[in-house]
Amino acid sequence: MKNRRKFIKNLGLLGATGMLMPNIGLGQTENNMQNSDNIRPKVLFFDVNETLLDLTDMKQVVSEALNGRDDLLSLWFTTMLQYSLVTTASGQYEHFGNIGAAALQMVAANNDIKMSEEDARKTVLNSFRGLPAHPEVKEALAQLKKDGYKLVSFTNSSNEGVKKQFESAGLTEYFDERLSVEDIGKFKPFTDTYTWAARKMGVKSEECMLIAAHGWDVAGAIWAGWRAAFIKRPGQQVFPLAPETEINEPDLLKISEKLIALDN
Repeated sequence: MKNRRKFIKNLGLLGATGMLMPNIGLGQTENNMQNSDNIRPKVLFFDVNETLLDLTDMKQVVSEALNGRDDLLSLWFTTMLQYSLVTTASGQYEHFGNIGAAALQMVAANNDIKMSEEDARKTVLNSFRGLPAHPEVKEALAQLKKDGYKLVSFTNSSNEGVKKQFESAGLTEYFDERLSVEDIGKFKPFTDTYTWAARKMGVKSEECMLIAAHGWDVAGAIWAGWRAAFIKRPGQQVFPLAPETEINEPDLLKISEKLIALDN
């Protein structure tokens, strides 16, 4: 009876919004969704910045460029994300780092901080260099790889940028493939971008799982028909209006333990 009420509620939402609810759009019943949670995803896709890499050093570099205004860091990042979405929605593409530099100029100008385009680009480029992995990341990735999972990085950063980041952080050996939105020209969380990544790896959307520390990223993945695991890094939250993530843990090691426990 409880499941029937949920089904009727979903139909009501369907009529009110004109949009398919995630479980209906995928042609899956609630029971099928629950059963799939016990089965291993075929490919694990990992966001990179903040999910795998510790951004503490990056924040310090950007803060210094903003005259020590730590309070502006969150505004800078959300502005960068906003304009990556504006770029994609307008049918355009620009490297994420260049969008980050433009956003930095905007935040600086609004706070009477002088910053040229060249200075902004140098700041953003330097801030993303040499970032270390979070303490538990390598152990978790090693366990997942040893247990037979296919690991793929999936980032809004450029191909060259993530290559250098992985070399610097010592993460290259853990991954079977590196994917960047640069190759499709559309940023996450656009549905087309997740669909493209699944197709690149030769799997169905429901066979993919995104692991990320950003609520907007896991929400986008779930709405694209993927499964998702959320790493609750400090200052990060899931989006309350999105479907619940299958796994929600404070670090990657705890997530890996749950994934290893899933059925083959």
